[in-house]
Amino acid sequence: MSTSTEVKIFSNQKQVVKSLAEVLFKLTKTSTKDGFHILLSGGNTPLLLFKKIQKKYGDLINWNDIHLWWGDERCVSPEDEESNFKHVNDLLISKVSIPSENVHRIKGENDPETEAKVYAEEIVNFLNMRGESPVFDVVLLGLGDDGHTASIFPDEIELFEDKRICAVAKHPLSGQKRITVTGKVLNNANRVFFLVTGANKAQRISEIMNDNDAAKLLPAYYISPSNGELIWFIDEDAAKNIK
Repeated sequence: MSTSTEVKIFSNQKQVVKSLAEVLFKLTKTSTKDGFHILLSGGNTPLLLFKKIQKKYGDLINWNDIHLWWGDERCVSPEDEESNFKHVNDLLISKVSIPSENVHRIKGENDPETEAKVYAEEIVNFLNMRGESPVFDVVLLGLGDDGHTASIFPDEIELFEDKRICAVAKHPLSGQKRITVTGKVLNNANRVFFLVTGANKAQRISEIMNDNDAAKLLPAYYISPSNGELIWFIDEDAAKNIK
């Protein structure tokens, strides 16, 4: 189990995003000489978060201290509409004064197996280690309708036991390859923040929060940082089936 687990429920999506943006802004002020390293999530709700951070805190954050990383990326070019990097770049990176060397994107246009190794090496070169895994200051995660998080899907839960830092995953329906950070890295973070909104996520949230047997089939169920805190930021629609 994680050192600390908390569930924050807000009235609507707007309040979820507002609260998490404020939390992240305050945390950026705790940066050390090694910088503040954030692992970003794809998905629709995180896009609202990036937009909020840019508008409200873009001029207040010392971006020289901030390093942005990605938890997963589709094997597409950075200009592709499916690229997680493109969305963050359009809404946040291109509008703030973050140094280019602080933006560590996964190069989805490259050979995936090779890029997974290259990205893992980059992570090791920049981050402190705890045991055999790197330590992110913050990991942001979303929750897919099928319970996946990052690009760890229900048919690849073994990626939580994988000794590698990054691996190549495959979407179970489309077959699209993706590069993802593995579960051991996600669970070694100082803080893991889930950002989940909408009634379409209510069943999965219920299964995880109520510790149902069905939850054991969901990758998100296995997010449990042993040396850090886990906080769920969810709205009332997503929380409606929690007992």
